[in-house]
Amino acid sequence: MRLLALLAVLVLAVTGCSDSGPARPGVLSVGIREPATLLPADLADQAGRLVTGALWTPLADYDAASGKVTPRAAESIESADRVHWTVKLRPATFHDGTPVTAQSYVDTWKAVAEARWVSSPVLTKLLRAREIKAAAPDVLTLTLDRPSGQVPALLSAPGLVPLPASVLASHDWNGFAKAPVGNGPYRLAGPWKPGSGGTLERVGQGGAAEIELRVGEPTAQYDAVKAGTLDVATEVPGEKHDAMAGDFGDRHASWALPEAGYLAFPVAQPRFADATVRHGFALGVDRAALEAGPLSHQADPAKALLPPADAPGERSGTCRPCSFDAAAGKALLKQAAFPGGATVYFGPGAEAWTRTLVVGLHQALDVSVTAQAKPDTGPLDGPSTLDVKLATASPYELLSELAAASGYEDEVFHQNLSLADAAATPEEAGELYRLAENQLLRDLPVAPLWSGHGHAVWSSRVHAVTATPFSGPVLAGIGV
Repeated sequence: MRLLALLAVLVLAVTGCSDSGPARPGVLSVGIREPATLLPADLADQAGRLVTGALWTPLADYDAASGKVTPRAAESIESADRVHWTVKLRPATFHDGTPVTAQSYVDTWKAVAEARWVSSPVLTKLLRAREIKAAAPDVLTLTLDRPSGQVPALLSAPGLVPLPASVLASHDWNGFAKAPVGNGPYRLAGPWKPGSGGTLERVGQGGAAEIELRVGEPTAQYDAVKAGTLDVATEVPGEKHDAMAGDFGDRHASWALPEAGYLAFPVAQPRFADATVRHGFALGVDRAALEAGPLSHQADPAKALLPPADAPGERSGTCRPCSFDAAAGKALLKQAAFPGGATVYFGPGAEAWTRTLVVGLHQALDVSVTAQAKPDTGPLDGPSTLDVKLATASPYELLSELAAASGYEDEVFHQNLSLADAAATPEEAGELYRLAENQLLRDLPVAPLWSGHGHAVWSSRVHAVTATPFSGPVLAGIGV
């Protein structure tokens, strides 16, 4: 008996899920991976964004597809000249009882800008405000260094939520990440327990009185939802992908993630200066093989340069460089008299899918292609794979990053990008972003490969599951 008890403990330790008995009324159980951090400005993983999405309310929600901004913690975000912006705040308090004021944002953004966190470039490279100040307790004003209509989209970034005065004074970021204090509809009841999780208690509008967040392994969590011992699993492993519809009917969903993969060419390097060569390599990529292989059904083959999570409005037309056409790819390399041979460089986390990519390129194009870790310094003599994780839903962030990664310095492209940034309306900005995107697809300094997506499955007692690119399933909206 003691041996059986020990085995049971070991099983629970490995799976991270347990049968906690009958579901309690008003309590939602959710399976997630261990978040990398719960410090909002330093988030890049889905689990962390999901938790902080319930703990904080951002200034606004931004839908890249429509270009529409929905104020949340802000009552309004307005400007007459797109240089001077005024943000009117709704009354709110942090979970420690202290008020959320305009000064909370000023002090938080100063700390974020000075740090080297994931969201720091949103302030230093994208927003570029010359002055941010509290004009009144509930009024925040920003003065930019140029006209920009992207401010509402940038201020909706989940990393720009406010932090309470206590941590801004102590700078104990590690301690705060273990017991975060937000301004959202749920608060964390007690410190986060690594390897186990935590409980969220409703303090605002939410579908469940409590949310039990259980850290564990996705396969076990999927099986637990199927067995009825877990309400929601927020990740579906590749081996369960094809079974979702049969196992759960319409109780599953997928959503676009703010993540995408690219092949960036060194356009200043003579062997890749010809766009014909770059198009040849793009046509030699079997994106479906990447999706079904090393990406484990956690991504879609690219159908456009910008991923769905970052698309500026409705788009039509095809992406020829997104196609797999080995014969056409070989013909283009022959036409350009490509001498053959290339090294594809990869960064951290991209080795597995890069190695599959180069094997496919070699087979499709009949040229020697090898994979190698990207050196810390110095120019590259071959293409490099990019695994881009976005901090905002503004296309400006991604388009400028892709151009920089390849050394693409075309004057017309950068002019259109600047005009899109300064555009007065979302519709005008969308048109200019499409011009910039189409130019990149034509010159192809980077080839789109894949865009990330998330999956969730849930039990029959759960309803009203929705998801957004940055938070994944919206925990506050789920009913039980």
